[in-house]
Amino acid sequence: MDLSPILLTLKLAGITTLLLLLIGLPFAWWLSRGKAFFKIIIEAIITMPLVLPPSVLGFYLLLAFSPQHGLGKWLHDSFDVQLVFSFPGLILASVIYSMPFMIGPVKSALQTLPASLAEASFTLGKTRWQTFWHVLLPNIKPSLFTATVLTFAHTLGEFGVVLMIGGNIPGVTRVASIAVYDSVEKMDYASANNYSLILFAITFVLVIAVFVFNRYQAKSPLA
Repeated sequence: MDLSPILLTLKLAGITTLLLLLIGLPFAWWLSRGKAFFKIIIEAIITMPLVLPPSVLGFYLLLAFSPQHGLGKWLHDSFDVQLVFSFPGLILASVIYSMPFMIGPVKSALQTLPASLAEASFTLGKTRWQTFWHVLLPNIKPSLFTATVLTFAHTLGEFGVVLMIGGNIPGVTRVASIAVYDSVEKMDYASANNYSLILFAITFVLVIAVFVFNRYQAKSPLA
């Protein structure tokens, strides 16, 4: 059995999750502060991957990443970087596709925290960033852990978007979900079953970890 699609999928999910932790946490904090109308528009755009068919999102990303259009053309002409049918393209598409799974739970959790928590931190001389990293985030650990795991698991199961952007290039863009589809197309059900079982096992363990962690936090006297 060729394990390269599984390893590539884990690599893609890991990089995507790390990038969304770096980008999504400050962005979620910004969205949670205030109720300006333009923030509602931005939040709606971020949420669209949850309701759009993956093929629709993949099609528009394909146009945007194409060397003949938009961002893809600028990157190709300026830096000789091609996003379509490449691993960097998969990463960028996965970040966009999985973004609501990171930002949504974190934003909601931050909004439930009492305003007095941040105000007390400011009174003690902490900056906004210090308050965010050292006061607010530790108080939403269950939501933060859930968002991280769901982002990773969601990236593991991507199909439509990665197929549109990356195609099926072995060792480059052939992730596990594509390998399952390709095996079924070839009527190689044994390989399809092997890939599917591995993905099922990984995602099942991740979901169990979320429930165990959240139950532990609920019972902890410091939670």
